[in-house]
Amino acid sequence: MNRSTGAGAAQDASEDNEPPEQPIVERDPSGRWSRVDQILGRGAFKTVYKGFDEEEGIEVAWNQVRVSDLVSSKEERDRLFAEIRVLKQLKHKNIMTFYDSWLDPKTYTVNFITELFTSGTLRQYRKRHKHIDPEVLKRWAWQILCGLVYLHGHTPPIIHRDLKSDNIFINGSEGVVKIGDLGLATLLRARTAPQSVLGTPEFMAPELYDEEYDDRVDVYSFGMCLLELATLEYPYSECRNAAQIYRKVSLGVRPAGLAKVPTQELADFISTCIESMRQRRPRARQLLKHPYFATIRAEKCAAKLGEAALAHAGASAADLQQMMSECAALCPAAGDREFCVKGKLMDADDKLNLRLRIGQHIGETATVEFDFDLAADTAYSVASEMVSDLSLSHEDAKVPLS
Repeated sequence: MNRSTGAGAAQDASEDNEPPEQPIVERDPSGRWSRVDQILGRGAFKTVYKGFDEEEGIEVAWNQVRVSDLVSSKEERDRLFAEIRVLKQLKHKNIMTFYDSWLDPKTYTVNFITELFTSGTLRQYRKRHKHIDPEVLKRWAWQILCGLVYLHGHTPPIIHRDLKSDNIFINGSEGVVKIGDLGLATLLRARTAPQSVLGTPEFMAPELYDEEYDDRVDVYSFGMCLLELATLEYPYSECRNAAQIYRKVSLGVRPAGLAKVPTQELADFISTCIESMRQRRPRARQLLKHPYFATIRAEKCAAKLGEAALAHAGASAADLQQMMSECAALCPAAGDREFCVKGKLMDADDKLNLRLRIGQHIGETATVEFDFDLAADTAYSVASEMVSDLSLSHEDAKVPLS
C-alpha cells in the first residue's frame, strides 16, 4: 500500500481541507466578469458580491443596484449611462477604480464592477482599530482631500453629494484610502424625486437641502467624516431623528461630538470644514494648505526636492534654481513661521547639499543641513531625515507650517 509521508502528506491534508469552489451564479454579457453568491456588503439600495475578472485573474467587487423605477424612457437611460461613462474614465490613486457597468433588462438591475477592498470601508476599519496615532487620521484625511480635489477639478466639477465613511474604502496593508460609491450617488440622483434630497442627514451641508450648492458640500461631508473617525460616533448622535438633525444643521448648531475630538488642532480643522455658511467654507484644494497638514507638506516637499535632485543630476544653476522654486511653491511661508529650503549641487562628488530652515518671525530658528547622495539616497529617506532631525512632532504641527 502506498502512503504519502512527510511534507507531501501535510500538503494532501491541507488540500483536502480547502473549502469547495463556489459555483458561478451570474456572468456579465461580455463573459469577462463572473460572481459567486457571496455577499460582501448590503445597503438600502445596493448589494455587493464577490466577483472575478477572468481576463486579468483578479477578484473584484460586483455591485448590484435594483432600479426598477429608475428609467422610464430611452432618453433617461441614455443620460444615466452618459454619466456612468464619465465615472469609468476617472483615474486617481484616491478614487476607487470603476471597471465596467451594464443594465440587466431582465431583472432591471444596474451592475457595477469596481476594485475590491478586503479591509472594507473606513468606518469598519476604524471600528476594528480603535487605537491609532493622530498622524494616521491626518494621512487618511489628506488622501480623501486629494481625491476630492481631483473630482472637483473636472469641468463641470464632479460632486459626490453623499460622502461619508461608509463609502470611503481602505487597503489596510498599505494604508491607501479611496473614495467610492460615486456610481451609486449618480444612480440615486437620477432616482430621487425633485422635492426630495439625496444624502445622509448627519453628513449633509445645510445648502444641500435647498438644492443650491456647489462642490463645497463635499467639504462639509468630509469634515463630518473626520468627526466620526476621531470620536467613533456618528455626527449628531445626540439627536433622535432626522428632523432634529435638520433643525440643528439649518440653525448652524455644531454637533456635540466636536467637544470629544481628542486634539484642539483637529477640532479646529473640522470646524473649518463644517462651516455652515458656504461662502466661508474653504474648497478642497484650499484645505490642503491648512496648518493641520504642516507635517505632511514638509514630508512631501522634501520628497519633491529629492526627486527633483535625482532628475536634475548635473543640472545647470538655472535648473537648480527652478527646482528650488518648485519646492518653495509647495511649502510657501505662512502664519508666524517661515519655511526655507536651499541647495547647492556639488559636481565633484555628485551630491546635493541641502539646508532646511524653519524659523519664526520672532523667536528661535530650527535648521538642518545634510547631503543628498544622488547615487545612494531616495526621496523617502530624505523626507524621513528632514522630519526626524527637525523633530516635527504632532505638537509642532499646531504651529502653521506651509
